[in-house]
Parts: sequence; C-alpha cells; structure tokens
Amino acid sequence: MVYSAKMVAEDPVQPKEENVQKPIIGKHNPEIVDGVYTPEIMWSMGRIQGYDACIKAGKIAYQVAYTCLKENKNHIVLHCMDLDGKNDQLLTTSANNESNPQWIKGGTKIAFLSDEGGSSQIWEMNPDGTERKQLSDFKKDIDSFKFSPGSSQVLFISQTPYTFHPDDLYEELDKTTGLMADDLMYKHWDRWQETVPHPFYAAFDGEKIGDATDILEGTRYESPLLPFGGIEQLTWSPDAKCIAYTCKKKVGLAYTLSTDSDIYVYNTETKEEINICKEEGDPDRNLGYDINPRFSPCGKFIAWLSMEHDGYESDKNRLYLMDLETKQKKDLTKAFDADVNEFCWTSDGKMYFASVWHGRTMIYLIDQQSEIIQVTEGDYDYINLAMVGDKLVAMRRSLTDCDDIYIIDPQNNYGICRLTHENEHIFNQIKLGKVEARWTKTVDGKELMSWVLFPPDFDPTKKYPAMLMCMGGPQEACSQVWSYRWNFTMMTVPGYIMIMPNRRGCPGFGRKWVEEVSGDYGGLCMSDLLAAIDDLATETYIDKDRLACVGASFGGYSVYWMAGHHEKRFKAFIAHDGVFNIGAQYVATDEMWFANWDNKGPYWDKSPAAQRTYSNSPHLFVDKWDTPILCIHSNMDYRIPVSQGQGAFGAARLRGIDAEHLYFPDECHWVNKPQNSVLWNRVFIDWLDRYLK
Repeated sequence: MVYSAKMVAEDPVQPKEENVQKPIIGKHNPEIVDGVYTPEIMWSMGRIQGYDACIKAGKIAYQVAYTCLKENKNHIVLHCMDLDGKNDQLLTTSANNESNPQWIKGGTKIAFLSDEGGSSQIWEMNPDGTERKQLSDFKKDIDSFKFSPGSSQVLFISQTPYTFHPDDLYEELDKTTGLMADDLMYKHWDRWQETVPHPFYAAFDGEKIGDATDILEGTRYESPLLPFGGIEQLTWSPDAKCIAYTCKKKVGLAYTLSTDSDIYVYNTETKEEINICKEEGDPDRNLGYDINPRFSPCGKFIAWLSMEHDGYESDKNRLYLMDLETKQKKDLTKAFDADVNEFCWTSDGKMYFASVWHGRTMIYLIDQQSEIIQVTEGDYDYINLAMVGDKLVAMRRSLTDCDDIYIIDPQNNYGICRLTHENEHIFNQIKLGKVEARWTKTVDGKELMSWVLFPPDFDPTKKYPAMLMCMGGPQEACSQVWSYRWNFTMMTVPGYIMIMPNRRGCPGFGRKWVEEVSGDYGGLCMSDLLAAIDDLATETYIDKDRLACVGASFGGYSVYWMAGHHEKRFKAFIAHDGVFNIGAQYVATDEMWFANWDNKGPYWDKSPAAQRTYSNSPHLFVDKWDTPILCIHSNMDYRIPVSQGQGAFGAARLRGIDAEHLYFPDECHWVNKPQNSVLWNRVFIDWLDRYLK
C-alpha cells in the first residue's frame, strides 16, 4: 500500500523479539490409515519449488515448502545435494523463510533470500549452510534476484508505487481504507494495483551489495509482467555488461487492451537500451507477448519466447532467435505446430525446450537450422529446464506423482536419473489409481484425447460414479500436471472415476484445435466435453445414472453452461470461480485483451461473432436448470469477480434448485491457504457423495 509520509511517521515501531526460537515447520511423517490419500496428507507433502545447479561446485541447491495445517502457515527451506542426488543436506536451521538459491563466487557460495532481518534480503552462505551473511540492505523487500556472470553485479526485483492513496490528498483522513482509481488496470488477478515490480541492479564487491539503480525509474511500467512473471523474464549477458528484460511499456487502458510486451537490452555502463522487437526499420515487428530472453553462452545470439498477434494471450508461443551482430531474427519453431513453454541454451549453441503434445509435456532439442528431436517420453510433464555442464536438469511430475528433480544425460541416450525423493515415504503408503489415455470421436469426426483417472483398487466388474472434469483456460493444456489446488488423483479416492478431455482450446493438438474455442464458447468445445462423458458412460463399469460435472474458471463457465444444456445427464454440478454472466464479466474483469479476443468484442458490439458469445452466456439458460449445484467463489478473484458465483447461486435458489455457495473472503482465483484448501476439498467431496452415492 502507498502510504503518505505522515502515516509512515506515525506507524508504531514493533519491538523485535530477542532470543525467541520460533517453531520450525519441517518435513512431515503423517499417519496414513489404510493407504487413504486425503487433503491433510496432501498438505503434509514437501513441495520442491525450484533449484540451481553448479558444475563447479558439483552440487544442486533447491528449495522446498512445508506446511503446518494447525498454524495455517508455510515455511520455505533450502537443501543442497551432489549432482548424483547423494549427500542431501538441509541447510535451513531456523523458522525464517529461505528461498531462491543461486550459486555465486565460482560455486563456493550460495546466495539466497531470507526474511531473517524483518524484510526479504539477499544473503550468502557456504554450501554446508555455515557462515551466513547478509549482502543487501535495500529499503524494500527483494522479490527475486540473479547475479551476473562473475558475481560482480546483481539484478533484482522489488516493488515500486503505482497508484496513489486517498490519504495523500487528505492527510487528516489517516484511518481511511478507501482506494481510488482513475484508469483501468486498477486491479490485477488478486490485488489492487498499488505497486508494480521494477528491475534494479547494483554492484557487488564480494562483501556487500551497493546502491541500486532502477532501470524503470520514474515510470509505472512493470517488469517482470504481472501476475505470474518472475526473474525468468530478465537475464544477464555473458560479459555482464547488459541486462535483457521483459516489459510492456503501457499503463491503464492501453495496458489492459494489449499483450504487446517487448525485450529490451539495457547497457549498464552507458545506461542506453534498445528494443530488439521493434527496432527502427524492422519489418519483423513482434506485436504480441515477447518474454523470457536468454543470451547464448558465446554472447552472439539472444533467444526468447514470442507471440505474433497483439491481444491474443494464447497465441502460438514461438522460439525466436536474433543474431546480435546482424540483427537478423528467425522463428526457429515455425514448422513446429505446438507451443514452446520454456527453453535453455547448450554450450554448443543449441537449445532444449519443453512443449506439450497429446497431454504430455516433453523435452525437445533444437538447433539453429530448426532441426528438432524429442529426447524424453512417457506419461509425464517436464518443467524448469537448466544445463549443468553437458547434462540437462529438469523437474518431472505426473497425475500420480509430484514434482521431483531429475538429471538427463545426452551422452547416455538421454538416460534419466531421479535425484530427489521428497515424498517417497508418503507415496509408499498411499493407494492411487491408474491413469489411461482415451480417444473419442467428436461430433465433427475429429479425435478427442482424454485422461481417465480410476480410483484405488478399481474393480472392472463393479459400477462406479463418474465426473466430467472441465478444464480452465480456456486455452489450458490437460496434461500430466500434479496440482495441489485441484489434485485430480485425490478426487478419485472416494470411489469416483474422472475423465479429463482435451477439448477444443487445449494446447497440444495443433494451432487449429486451440483456436477453435475463441468466439465459440458454447459450440464445439462443449460438444467435445459431452462426447467424452457419453463415450465413457458406455463402459460397463460406469453407472450412467451417477454422473457429475465439475470445473474451474472456464471450466466453471462450462459447468454453468452445462447446467442449462445437459439434458438430464448429470446428477450434480460443481463450479469454482466460473463465468455466469459474460456481459457483466466483460466490464468487471481485469485484462480486457483476453475478453476482447475470446469474446470477439464487448456485449454492445452487434457483430455476429460477438453476439454469438453473449448469446451463449450461461445466465440466459437458467430457466432450464434442474440439477443441484455447488458454486464456489472467492472475494479476491479479480479475474472473474465474486458476483459471478454469487449470481449463479442466487439464480439456482430462486429457481428452487438445491444449491450451496462456498465463499472465501481472503482467496483469489485459486484457494491457496492450507486450511481453506482442506475445507474446499471436504465440501467438494461431500457434495458429490450427497448426490452420487
């Protein structure tokens, strides 16, 4: 919050607690009864959230988050292990959060973030956790950081003011809670836009980090991009003279209408910068998202992720390459009919990248002639790619296994070795069902791929209730993701079968498949969902009289739409943070580019394309609602405001339909707080049990 100087001066200073050892939240060994996987067991798992590997040190430092349900708190800790996974050591010894590990000083030290001094600052320690020392003393919290090659400078992210506070105008109203806005983009995702992140850099003499320079000083631009961008959107050049950063130099109305971000290369010596996406006379002017720049190890090239069209946030994510000497640019994945999620350079000028195809996120190798080979296989998702020497490090997960760190050896036919076993002691005790891919014919003769999740101890001679899982997005991959918010595997434990269709809009089946959802929310994408559940219902082990339909975000829209069109298929509905009234949603959401592209315009646009969208708004079909529905929504969801869920709940009750509304005043589009998550899962299953058992 942006306070006036008067308020800051009057704020009482809290005394520091001296010599008080707070309880440490660490690894859990939960008691598991009969192998049953519950929300409480899920929250007892350690969550590996990131790592940094160093060939000189021969080690990997990584961070893990642990949770105390009773205290409703998380604790982030640091570990260090050898490159073969041996000699794993917990480095964190206090209740302070420690995160963002990075090797510096030639692999002799680990830099990290710690809140030990009352704010988030950069510290360093030995690889065994000893000789801890604070390096930065910045006036505000540091969100994330990246040291330059050679460790002589550091780049970091911190928040700067965006909007004014009413007490800046009326000093005598020092207790007001009012907030003011004079343009759009006054809210974003889960926050009132009072601050934005800026990139800072400072010299490091080996002992202390010096005075910092704000690259975007005096502006309200953001870098990295909210709400999900992090330090991956900025990088150092190999010679440590330049910083490449991602920025969309727009604010307010202009910002909310556009996705046109660019890559800027900033010279720390001259303070000059160039926009490599829109240089003067450049015929190849990238107009969509350009993010995540990476210099090649030799420093001659820079690569980044690029989208072509302004306003289309789910456009094809291309891997772009630029020769910094000739200024020539090239779309390396022009012939590759899928998105590039992330990438990393190899020492010889090639790149590994991750991309989802047919419900699995695999790793590919590409050279500068656009020759591509797939190097991994199996029912997995690979994320967080990085090189350590000539080997590739990544995190891997699946629908039945959470994130762990793996190392992949190109010299050994891309053999894979698992390095961490963070929750092996839990997975060895719980029962999980199998997962199968299923292909179904759509109404227009296409092939639809779904994941089918079975409950533990599945018996094909019995009949089971089933649920149709409607994915969000709407351009979101239905892949081998392990989620702690919607843990799909856990939802099947009480004896349910789940089908998760990759309906129109889901990436991994070519661009045409993705693009067929925009402007056709009530069309083929809904037909795909119905085709999938109808096909599954033909199996002898499915009780077609005990089916439910559930989903979140666009999946919540799908549930509300199905409620008026399902023709008695379902016995229960659950919608989380879904769109109920598309017209009301249009003027109340945060990112207008999304609504303009997918809705094909505002509701006052009389074009056939826009009117088709609004004519498929779920609230227009409430007269056909006849099935119990649970509406879940959160107050801090600024993407889909809470009035959407409350409107759906109100409509259902006014129609005399059994309905409940689960409301979270302190959550956003996701339910993140531990006890709220447990409540969410209990209410979810209780609702299904009530109507399907």
